[in-house]
Amino acid sequence: MISFIRGTLESVSENKIEIDTGALGYEVNVPVSVIEKLPSPGSEIKVYTYLSHKEDEMSLFGFDTKDALQMFKLLINVNGIGPRGALGILSVFTPSDLRFAVLAGDAKAISKAPGIGPKTAQRLIIELKDKVSLEDGLAHFNDDVQPAAGRNDSADMSAKNEAVVALTVLGYSNSEALKAVQGIDVTGLTTEDILKEALKKIGF
Repeated sequence: MISFIRGTLESVSENKIEIDTGALGYEVNVPVSVIEKLPSPGSEIKVYTYLSHKEDEMSLFGFDTKDALQMFKLLINVNGIGPRGALGILSVFTPSDLRFAVLAGDAKAISKAPGIGPKTAQRLIIELKDKVSLEDGLAHFNDDVQPAAGRNDSADMSAKNEAVVALTVLGYSNSEALKAVQGIDVTGLTTEDILKEALKKIGF
């Protein structure tokens, strides 16, 4: 099992990269979202990988975060979605945005991904709705943020959840409510404070 590859970026094509590790060169399929953030060839990079093994083919799929890799693994277990389809979905959605769309039941948004029709999008929602959570969607919007010392993450998350519920009561859709609280630093904020900040983002 190849969990990640670190090496020199050798070349970049439309949806593939080549990584030189010194002794070996690896061809890795990556989503557009990774392509857009790549450094120039010759730079060192690290990608988290999944090895797809079929009878007549072995392919590597790579991602810039462990969260994206985990979402990829969830997607390929959905009936009718293979590795290429999952790669296409993650070229359109960040893992957090995809979670929000699943939780909101937004099949229309998901069906915008290449090769994903309305029926497949609905199936994806049904099969993943119990495997994703609001907490994960909020927690992974910025993987680089580390909890501050002494921070009560459980209480902060509870306040965020309550703010989402309050927004839906005010008439906003689940998807709008989830996106409105995304990115708000809730450290020490009450539900009311978070709600006010979310309403400012929406333009209320």
